[in-house]
Amino acid sequence: MIQLLFTVLAAEAAVAVALLFKTPLRKLAMLGLDRLKQGRGPVMVRTVAATVLVVLASSLHSMAKIQGRAAGELDGAGAGVLTPTDQVLFARHLLEASLMGYSLFLALVIDRLHNYIREIRGLKRNLEAASKQNKTFEEAKILGSSDESKSHQKDIASLNEEIKKLKCQLKEKANETKDAESKALAAQKQSEGLMLEYNRLVEDNNHLHDRLQSGDLTLSCSDGKKNT
Repeated sequence: MIQLLFTVLAAEAAVAVALLFKTPLRKLAMLGLDRLKQGRGPVMVRTVAATVLVVLASSLHSMAKIQGRAAGELDGAGAGVLTPTDQVLFARHLLEASLMGYSLFLALVIDRLHNYIREIRGLKRNLEAASKQNKTFEEAKILGSSDESKSHQKDIASLNEEIKKLKCQLKEKANETKDAESKALAAQKQSEGLMLEYNRLVEDNNHLHDRLQSGDLTLSCSDGKKNT
């Protein structure tokens, strides 16, 4: 399960990085996301997201049960104590919940980046079309009569206002894209930290397994001495 979550998280991080920079990979990522959002794609994505949320809720519930069991077993100081097995299980559920949470967050970031890039492209096309119309009206103003030039001046003024509005919208979308990019980079750094935490968890699990085996061997030896 953890390996699958790391694979999904790495794939989402790769897609997010591809969307951050203007390269041929961005075109491929945009094309793939466009096709994913067509037909039954959105239904499948929502189904997978709902499944991940259910598993995430199950991991959180298991963590709560382990903490409740520890609260019921108090040590001499009156504080809850986790057994080594419960510590490993708690750390594993915590890692799984963190990976699922980051994967859902990266999926949301990718969706927002995709929408921002599409909106920016549309605004750029509208801006180019408005600029072309502005040029044609200016040429018509020079060649046309005075009455026509007055009407063209009004059109040019309205087009200039529209161009200003489009530029403002483009600037806002660019700022939103930068915010989404910074969030994606932060999530990628956190996923690298989770990978290190997973490696430490595997080492602790192996160490605990060795300790448990050595403990079983000691118990068996002591039982043999008592029987003799």
